[in-house]
Amino acid sequence: MADKNGKGQQMWGGRFAAQPSDIMQSINASIDVDRRMVLQDIAGSRAHADMLADCGIISEEDNEAIQGGLDRILDEVKAGNFPYRVELEDIHMNVEARLKELIGEPAGRLHTARSRNDQVVTDFRLWVRGALTEAQSALAGLQKALLKRAEEHVESIMPGFTHLQTAQPVTLGHHLLAYVEMAERDRGRIYDAALRLNESPLGAAALAGTGFPIDRDITAESLGFDRPMANSLDAVSARDFALEALAALSIAATHLSRLAEEIVLWTSAQFGFAQLSDEWSTGSSIMPQKRNPDAAELIRAKAALITGHFTSLQGAVKALPLAYAKDLQDDKRLTFEAFDTFGLCARAMAGMIDTIHFETVAMRAAAAKGFSTATDLADYLVRELKMPFRDAHHVTGRIVALAEADGVDLAALPLQSMQTVEPRLTEDIFSVLSVEASAASRQSYGGTSPVRVAEQVDLWKKRLGLEAKS
Repeated sequence: MADKNGKGQQMWGGRFAAQPSDIMQSINASIDVDRRMVLQDIAGSRAHADMLADCGIISEEDNEAIQGGLDRILDEVKAGNFPYRVELEDIHMNVEARLKELIGEPAGRLHTARSRNDQVVTDFRLWVRGALTEAQSALAGLQKALLKRAEEHVESIMPGFTHLQTAQPVTLGHHLLAYVEMAERDRGRIYDAALRLNESPLGAAALAGTGFPIDRDITAESLGFDRPMANSLDAVSARDFALEALAALSIAATHLSRLAEEIVLWTSAQFGFAQLSDEWSTGSSIMPQKRNPDAAELIRAKAALITGHFTSLQGAVKALPLAYAKDLQDDKRLTFEAFDTFGLCARAMAGMIDTIHFETVAMRAAAAKGFSTATDLADYLVRELKMPFRDAHHVTGRIVALAEADGVDLAALPLQSMQTVEPRLTEDIFSVLSVEASAASRQSYGGTSPVRVAEQVDLWKKRLGLEAKS
């Protein structure tokens, strides 16, 4: 569209005598970002036009023309030759302008009983709903990769840590299953966010509803929403659905970052617990021996970006009075980038876990260091010698001090040395001091015993739709 001076004329420009400045047009335009919602915008327009025709607000002939024009636009989008134009500001005006070029006057009736305010947030909810489904799928893929490796290492011993100090022996399978559990809670939060999101704002118009006799249930059902939103002010201004989605992503990304940090530690020469495959490692431009865990390091950094996008969106929304304000235009950029980043990180993590090589001999050797079976000794004193735990704790501490002074682990400390602290000890004490015996003894529900870990592996295989072991 052009005015008498040949300049582009905005579709809202009837009361304006002059065009926006170039800088105003640049800061106001969002087409480079929200063009990603073109499919959602077409779907929303289809549903809206069908409803208008069903309610007798537009004619069936006009609706047929509109639907045909939207079909042609969809074909152009799929073919990659839809003419996106910055001067039309956003995807909604781009689609409407192109529709007018294709079908003429009937296109002008599409926006009856609709505002860009309810149109944009409808598109946005549709996009976030689909993105949440993809995020759940990415997490399920990671869970399957973790589960596969956990099943391989049900009995592999490694040190369990607190304060990054050796605490007690655990199994690698148990350790990996901890992240399966985290990812399941992440999926639950994403699922909950999708449930609350699934209400339709379409028909709220600018902020107060419309005087046309529309049927919002029709459009809600057509677009897969559970119901129309009950308050028109809330419908056009609410962005808590995006905030909740980004909050869920932020927590999930934090879990990815924790696992990434473990990979960085485990693959270091100081730990030597694992080695990343060539697919997920990089080298140094000067040090030829280096194998850098760059993918894991980048996930740590990108987790912070996702949290930052959540915080930025919260900051943009926190001081807005009802109903709509242009501040909300940047909600999509932040949300799109957060979902893109999360999907990339989740897939990268699944790839690393699927191909990482665990150095189980080194893990087992590390688990045997640092007096990791001291708690087993204390438990033995309580169980076999009927000693109060606090007394057993003290006795064990004295025996550990002896082993430390001799430069040996508990399992290598002579019985005679132990008996200088507790004379009632016998050779039987050594039956609980191996790392294998320690891990095997932890048979409480949720414990690290290989028996319990195998049970959890079978349970998770069923939950994730994988075939359980016979």
